[in-house]
Formats: sequence, structure tokens, C-alpha cells
Amino acid sequence: MNEPNIISIRGVSKHFGAVHAVDNVDLEIQRGEFFSLLGPSGCGKTTLLRILAGLETPSEGEIFIDGQPMSAIPAYRRPVNMVFQNYAIFPHLDVRGNIAFGLRKSGLSKAEINAKVEEMLELIKLPGYAERSATQLSGGERQRIALARALVKRPKVLLLDEPLGALDKKLREQMQLELRDLQKSVGITFVFVTHDQEEALTMSDRIAVMSEGKVLQVSSPTGLYEQPRSRFVANFIGNMNFFDGQVRQVTNGAAIVDAGPLGEIEAPTNADVPAVGADVLVAIRPEKIKLHFEAPGEGANIVEGRMGPAAYLGDRSHFYVLIPGREQSVAVAVQNMERPAPGLAESDQPVWLSFSGKSVVLLRPE
Repeated sequence: MNEPNIISIRGVSKHFGAVHAVDNVDLEIQRGEFFSLLGPSGCGKTTLLRILAGLETPSEGEIFIDGQPMSAIPAYRRPVNMVFQNYAIFPHLDVRGNIAFGLRKSGLSKAEINAKVEEMLELIKLPGYAERSATQLSGGERQRIALARALVKRPKVLLLDEPLGALDKKLREQMQLELRDLQKSVGITFVFVTHDQEEALTMSDRIAVMSEGKVLQVSSPTGLYEQPRSRFVANFIGNMNFFDGQVRQVTNGAAIVDAGPLGEIEAPTNADVPAVGADVLVAIRPEKIKLHFEAPGEGANIVEGRMGPAAYLGDRSHFYVLIPGREQSVAVAVQNMERPAPGLAESDQPVWLSFSGKSVVLLRPE
């Protein structure tokens, strides 16, 4: 029986002089999952991908693929293939030649190779493209051909280094869904590098968020968004409002927190329960806050403020509300179910904010 984890990364570091591009990373990637490495430029995600591919040698640690250590295995013998951001399509070959390139020394007959090429063209939804010149392909078609070339030999793991980065927004969003469907169809483990949070949330089974060579948190998209474990992750995945707070009471899985201008709020705690008297960071997503143009009446977690800047973004509006005792405005995101967005042009009018304690995340101050 196969082990559930196809990739084990154990204590891996990569140093370039004094720079620790990858710093003591431990990761387990499951067989058949779509796993993303997410982080800003320079966080180490591409270096880690290149170590998996055998294009970089770790300074410390070991990588196992399907239970086998990879330190002594050169890149061309590893059970992986890689798709780069620029696709690396061979301009002098037609589509058939590009897809079949990796099969030239496979020992297969011409008929068998052609059959595999046709199978891949069906899989990437480009039937009939075999004789087309590489120079006649659009950006999205080039990306599909690069994927087909990488998948035709059925590697155990496909490594993808920001392969959608060169596409325009609409095509990129379309290809995100197609790439996710393709991964599910072939059942191969995908390890995907991106700096785009929405892209990672859309496509991944699990995501590792990296910063300064370290892995800060590994979780499902929902887990990362709803239960970040640090200010960096909370701020990098989507938008977040932060307030300084102090724990007044802890009971039955909840904490009563003095959150300054928000007043006293009740928030759920996680396994890392803060002690009474501890300083905490109170975090609330903009879309978790309700905006009222009339006083909502009695209740907990209601704050009065004044309307600041606002931005209409089509499907939603962003409001920035000034509340007493706080210099920084509070961001509120409202889905535009009706039009026009209510009160959008009326700056400085009184408004009220309300939120559920269940939408609050408590973090350790950094």
C-alpha cells in the first residue's frame, strides 16, 4: 500500500552566502493533492521548488519523493517534471513535436507516441492542434501545450513555477479552473508556486505560506483565511483590520477582550489559549463587519463612527470608517446586491458598525 505522503521535506535549508533563501523547512505533501507554496517575492518558494526538481542542492536536510531520498538523484532521473512561467515552448517544433519531445528516447513506436500526443490534446481541450506551429499559439494555448508536454510521461509529481503569471486577468482566472480540473483528471500531485493569494485559494487543497525562507502555516484555503495563526498570514491572505487588545477573562473556549475603541468583545479561542491579562491582536475581516446607516439598536459589538473614503468596485464596495479613539480607519467590504451602493458619496455621515464575536480572530502580538 502506498504511503499517503508522496513528498517529505525534512529540515531543508538553502544558503546563498549569508542569505538563507530556505530556512529549516519541514513539509509533508500528500499523494494526489494540489499543494501550493504561497508568499511574496524573495520568500524562498521558488528556491524550494527548484530543490524538489533537482535544479538546486540543499545546504542542509533531505527530500524524499515516494519514500526515496533525492540527494543523490540528478534532476533528469527524478520522477518529477516542471512547468515554468515562460512555458519554454520550442518555436521550431509544431505542437506534436513539443508534446512528444520528452518521449523521443522512451522506446515507443511512432504510432504509440502519436497516440499519447492525441490523448494529451484531448485532455487539454486542444484536439486537432497537433500540426499547428508553435508560433501560431496564443498565451493560453502555449500554457496548455507546456502542461501536456510535462504530463505526457506521467510523472509522479508536477512542479509549476507561476505558470499563469504571463496571462491576462480573465484568461488567468479561466486557466485556474481548467488547471484544477486537469489535476483532478490525471490524479498527479501538483506542487504550485504563486504569489497570488486568490489564485492559491481558488486552486489548492492545501497551502503553505512562506516568508523569509520559513513556512509560517500550512492549512486548507478555508483554514488559512478563517483561522490565520500570525499577523503576517492574516494580512497576506486577503485584507484584515487589526486592533490591540487585552484579555480580561477566559471561559468555555471564549475570551472576553478589551479591544479599546471596539469596547469589550467576546471571541473564540484556539488551542493556544491566551492567559488573562495577556496582550492580543484582535483581527476582523472587512466583509465580516456590517455597515449600518441607521443605529441598529441595542446589542453587543456595535460601534458608531463617521464615513470616510469609499470605493465602488463593481461587484462590491469598500468603505473606510473613522471611529473614536482610533487613527486608522476601519475597512468594511459590502457586496453590491443593489445599486447604487448606499451612501457611497456621502462622506462624514454618521454610520454604525456591527460584527459577531465568532468572526474575530485572536492573535499573538508581533
